[in-house]
Amino acid sequence: MLLLLVAMPLKYLSDMPQGVSVVGPIHGVLFMAYVGLVFVTRDQLGWTLKRTVVALIAAVLPVAPFLVERYWIRPAGDRAPAEEAA
Repeated sequence: MLLLLVAMPLKYLSDMPQGVSVVGPIHGVLFMAYVGLVFVTRDQLGWTLKRTVVALIAAVLPVAPFLVERYWIRPAGDRAPAEEAA
């Protein structure tokens, strides 16, 4: 979450911990939601154990979950009905 990148320097450089106390829990909930969704959707997407582990590792790398969504999830959902029938 980009707001956390603003809140952390404010906490340590400007002695303003309020931003982290608000944005931190939101970030944590979104992180747990991502990890939960990986487990919920892996069977639907037909992921192997290796791909599931890589998606979970992506949870701790900045921007990596966006890449997982773009290249592993969205292509399956973006197909037009004519493409799926072929």
